[in-house]
Amino acid sequence: MFNPYFLVAFLYVALAVLGALDASLVNFEVLPFFAGLRWMRVHFITLGVLTEIAFGILPLLAAVRSGSPRPKTRWDIWLLLNLGLLILLIGIPPINVVLITTGGTLIFIAATLLILQLGAMRSETAGAASASGRKFYIVGLAYLLLGILVGTGLWQGWSTWLQIRVPLEVHIHANNWGFMSLLFAGLLVDLYPHFAGRSLAWPRAVTPIFWMMTLGALGLVLGPWFQSNLFSVPGLILHLSATIWLLASVIKPLLGGSKLWTPGMLHLITAYIWILAPVIIAPLIILEVPGFPGAGIEQNAPQALIYGWVLQFGYAILPLLFRRVFVANTPDRLGGNWFSLIAVHLGGTLLWAGIFIADSQPVLHGLAYGLWFVSLIPIVYELWQIVRSGIHRAEDHLATVAEASD
Repeated sequence: MFNPYFLVAFLYVALAVLGALDASLVNFEVLPFFAGLRWMRVHFITLGVLTEIAFGILPLLAAVRSGSPRPKTRWDIWLLLNLGLLILLIGIPPINVVLITTGGTLIFIAATLLILQLGAMRSETAGAASASGRKFYIVGLAYLLLGILVGTGLWQGWSTWLQIRVPLEVHIHANNWGFMSLLFAGLLVDLYPHFAGRSLAWPRAVTPIFWMMTLGALGLVLGPWFQSNLFSVPGLILHLSATIWLLASVIKPLLGGSKLWTPGMLHLITAYIWILAPVIIAPLIILEVPGFPGAGIEQNAPQALIYGWVLQFGYAILPLLFRRVFVANTPDRLGGNWFSLIAVHLGGTLLWAGIFIADSQPVLHGLAYGLWFVSLIPIVYELWQIVRSGIHRAEDHLATVAEASD
């Protein structure tokens, strides 16, 4: 009933809400003393919400698809992950190298143990294995390990002896194009038949999509590592092609039906718009077009990617997963509503507008984060309703057991 990862994930979702509000107020110069917490806000979503959910649900999904028994909670992994996250989040604001390294090391060990756990869950049939998200999860977690290594090394000088030309970009690409992209693809492969009520359009395409994403992410990591477009361009083409292929496989079975036009499904699909935005702009940055705000894009595009893509994907998937954990035997249903869908996209639009309209950037970015804040409120309320329902069920069960024992 009570998956400890999901309880902690809910707390990080709440912190993400406060982080969006804080960012809005910073841009409006109401709370200027919080201006240095930009990366903390991002990590509430990526390392906080996303990692907790991944560690909590992936062993369960892999066990179901492989026919393995339901795995028990690995408390050693849970403790290592959450101690690491706590220490890391304490160490980031003051840039305390010891705390950042300690936290990163603990998370690295926890992710390694999770990879080993998933690796032991082999499917008995080749067909089930090819259509499973397990391989996406394992490789995605491997990219997370790389992201942790490079991210921690930013403060230790490891980039020098690793000969990484642009370490921050390598760190971001390993997490975005490696960990998060592969994780989301795996979740779509495993969960789509349940919430859509039908299979992907091309189930046999799962394996080539996996390899294209894996190799594409590798190219996007090696590009800034060696500061060479010989890796970045093929990597981008491979990764983007695989993503479009996967989305087409998601959309095609829904054409002509009402399920395509629900807020939850639109959250899931249109979230990927915010991957395309930096991809379209990237050639102009590479060519150093005069007057083009390359520095502004490099500074702010990750925020739009996290809030527009990662968090919005979560708007749809998190309520579905929370119901599975806290209120079992209920229909799979994606989260989100029309208000959250419109507000989150308006936020992304205004953030990009602020990059190009420098004179109005504080106001536009303040409005963007404000819209992301209000878009989160109904999602958090939905998650809280699910958690509360699960707690009430547990209390009723315990009360019944106590009465039976008297």
